Amino acid sequence: MKIATWNVNSIRARLDRLLAWLSEHQPDVLCLQEIKVEASGFPIGPLAALGYEAVVAGQRSYNGVAILSKEPLREVRAGLDDGHDDVQARLIGGTLGDVRIECVYMPNGSAVPSDKYDYKLKWMGRFGEHLARHYAADQKLLVCGDFNVAPEPIDVYDPTGWVNEPIFHVEARNALHRIAGFGLLDVVRERNPEPGLYSYWDYRLNAFSKGEGLRIDHIFCTPSLAKLCTSAGIDRASRKGKAPSDHAALIATFDL
Repeated sequence: MKIATWNVNSIRARLDRLLAWLSEHQPDVLCLQEIKVEASGFPIGPLAALGYEAVVAGQRSYNGVAILSKEPLREVRAGLDDGHDDVQARLIGGTLGDVRIECVYMPNGSAVPSDKYDYKLKWMGRFGEHLARHYAADQKLLVCGDFNVAPEPIDVYDPTGWVNEPIFHVEARNALHRIAGFGLLDVVRERNPEPGLYSYWDYRLNAFSKGEGLRIDHIFCTPSLAKLCTSAGIDRASRKGKAPSDHAALIATFDL
């Protein structure tokens, strides 16, 4: 099974690129973040023409997540379902075979300190509780998407310069480590230990051409699934060309 994740930064703005990428790579599942459209405006038709079904938790102009799959997903659930009054569309999950897939778009946090950063940390804590409430570490669970956190200094081109930013602040990093402590392994990093492995490059200041990136998109999975992973990496080519997303796609294959 080939599973991918990609923050497309507006599916309407990036639809042609997305369709071309799907045609080339043919993943069985693609998790999308920051689709920036309500479910009613999601481009079901063009994706169905390529053989993909979609489950969507959309939001107008902001956020939004979706999972594309060649086979129907079961037990689809959107949101953290924890009783909080939260309108931000950041999580959707479904089951394919015996694998549970959670597609996540965690808050950026804007600035430290700020109300948005406080929301980020609280949302991450709620997500950890969501995992503990619904899943067990011994099942086949895949959690992927844009986490908006670079876990370690190796994941940032300039760790000193980013230490006070919300995507590399020690509080956010510790929050991500607590989530991973549920029993999640970072399969992309496990197979790519070298420095310079990034998934996001700011549009400003030609960050991509300068190699000034951060690794904030991740594919995590439980050990029972990680041991079946045969490859995992970042598709830098998806960040190239005309009008790209500021994120690259990640791809992992599993011998299921």
